[in-house]
Amino acid sequence: MSDSSHISVKRRQKRHTRVRKYVVGKTSRPRLCVFRSNRHIVAQIIDDSTGRTLAAASSLEAAIRGEGTGNTASAQRVGALLAERAKASGVEVVVFDRGGFRYHGRVAALAEAARAGGLEF
Repeated sequence: MSDSSHISVKRRQKRHTRVRKYVVGKTSRPRLCVFRSNRHIVAQIIDDSTGRTLAAASSLEAAIRGEGTGNTASAQRVGALLAERAKASGVEVVVFDRGGFRYHGRVAALAEAARAGGLEF
């Protein structure tokens, strides 16, 4: 890993730490956490009070992996799948944790698809 990419990862982690001071998932309102890499996007709904993952979806899954994974279309599919799984586990209201990433592009596409799928945040 080059020095410049290492620095950008450290900066994102620092931003994520700042965000997490305020964004906490509770049983009544769990946290929708997003991680974005160059190739994939992963989202989880986490109850921080119990430390359990209630629902998860990823572009690594076979259903999504076929049509390309590092674009906004796959992020939308992940968001819709996550909303469907969250509804199945009884979660309707979440708090959004963008993971130190800008609310733009794939992160925003995932969030909008999750909202369209019925999640409130």
